[in-house]
Amino acid sequence: MTELLLHDVSRWYGNVVAVNDVTMSIGPGITGLLGPNGAGKSTLLSMMAGLLPPSKGSVTIDGVPTRGDVRIYRRIGLVPVAEPLYDFLTGAQFVRLNADLHQVPDPAAATAYAVGEVDMAGAADRRISTYSKGMRQRIKVASALVHDPDVLLLDEPFNGMDPVQRRHMMGLLQRYGDGGKVIVFSSHILEEVEQIARQVEVVVASRHAASGDFAEIRRLMTDRPNQYVVRSSDPRALAGLLLGDDCVRGVRLRTKGLLEVESDDAGRFARVVPRLAREHGIRILELTPTDESLESVFSYLVGA
Repeated sequence: MTELLLHDVSRWYGNVVAVNDVTMSIGPGITGLLGPNGAGKSTLLSMMAGLLPPSKGSVTIDGVPTRGDVRIYRRIGLVPVAEPLYDFLTGAQFVRLNADLHQVPDPAAATAYAVGEVDMAGAADRRISTYSKGMRQRIKVASALVHDPDVLLLDEPFNGMDPVQRRHMMGLLQRYGDGGKVIVFSSHILEEVEQIARQVEVVVASRHAASGDFAEIRRLMTDRPNQYVVRSSDPRALAGLLLGDDCVRGVRLRTKGLLEVESDDAGRFARVVPRLAREHGIRILELTPTDESLESVFSYLVGA
């Protein structure tokens, strides 16, 4: 059983720390590398692929370092986030190039198979310069699959894909994961990870913030305190009423009659506010969550 292992991995560029003391073990199936943009996901994937050496620590596949060994490169397929491709080549030529580089025994057959896997056979003889962003993504995946790697690394693979293309690609990755491949894909979109990832590794601000199956990660996110701004016809009365409910951790009166409310239970809070307002004749003019961005959720996980 293939194991991709990162042990105390750090990567820095001068005084800039891109990845800081990350340890994780990744086995067969689909693992989602989840985090906001700039968290260090692409740097981690580059080290997993052997493109970048870690400044500290080690990255191995079955005990073999991923950097500097041609044999290990043949076990890895990488789909980078970068857009530039060899636009003067056709899609089939681009995939065939990678097959030749990996010395695949029957490169023509492998190319045809990989192109078919990503549903690009109809456009394989067109130049890449004519491809849409979604088509470029799919031909990159075909190129990464052509040598049948044990480990497939994908950096934001669903960017630019329409819903039909996204469903097809998710199904393809699930099939490969179920077949024993180690698949790691990065995303800053929670729903993408939720749909297909068996394991979730959360990365925030260069650090490994949380690890587990999706249900566990979702529970950590749901249990975090939620903050809201509430504007009503009687803010002082509403503040007193809200403080009487167990789901409210604190209330602060801001200028212009706005309330800042912190709740431990978003679902209960959504039910309590309209009930209290109705029972006491208070009109709710505005209720806005103030920390619903992924960055705020992930930052909470770092401190959790």
